[in-house]
Amino acid sequence: MIDKRHIAAGIVLGAGLVGFAIADSNINDTDKFAWGENVGYLNFRDANGTTQGVQVFTDHLQGYIWGENIGWINVGNGSGPYANTDGTDFGVNIDMSGNLTGYAWGENVGWINFDGGAMATPAQPARIDQVDSRFRGYAWGENIGWLNLDDSGTFVGVDSTMNLCVADFDNDGDVDLGDFGVFGAGFNAMSGDPNYNPSADFDNDGDVDLGDFGVFGAEFGRTDCNG
Repeated sequence: MIDKRHIAAGIVLGAGLVGFAIADSNINDTDKFAWGENVGYLNFRDANGTTQGVQVFTDHLQGYIWGENIGWINVGNGSGPYANTDGTDFGVNIDMSGNLTGYAWGENVGWINFDGGAMATPAQPARIDQVDSRFRGYAWGENIGWLNLDDSGTFVGVDSTMNLCVADFDNDGDVDLGDFGVFGAGFNAMSGDPNYNPSADFDNDGDVDLGDFGVFGAEFGRTDCNG
């Protein structure tokens, strides 16, 4: 976790919309807004004509969010996943279950913790729903409160052209025997069982069963998974 006492120097140089170039954002061109209870709408796509908007990779985010009321939010401007130990290597990571973790930095609002929703009661973890190709859950900013990624009408979608594979558990770009081992280890497990793997419960029904096996089987052998 970032030690906030030792980050000021790195942030002074890295907080603005400067310093790196990435490909066009792969956030959906229609569903691109999240809602902050105290800051209004946040646009995940359109920074610098989409060339510096948020880009979703298999294991991290990169780019900038724009909030009309609060300015730029940097979700990571290096090659993730990020260490999140100081202000020179911070950003939002995506774990093997699709959960969003780590920190974004808002030049006017400070740190935004993407682990925050997982610590709420009940838990509302920020995550990528790869089945529905969209963000879900909540992030927390100490200075701005909750950021809602889970509204049914206003949400952040991910462009389907990403070729994300929901069964690429190890994020190596293909669905192979390694992923089958992960899937098989939790097959027939239900929520609450220590062997239950929520990332393998593709239909979100609380167990890993034949319905999920069909999804896995349809992806097995793919080599085009990317972010």
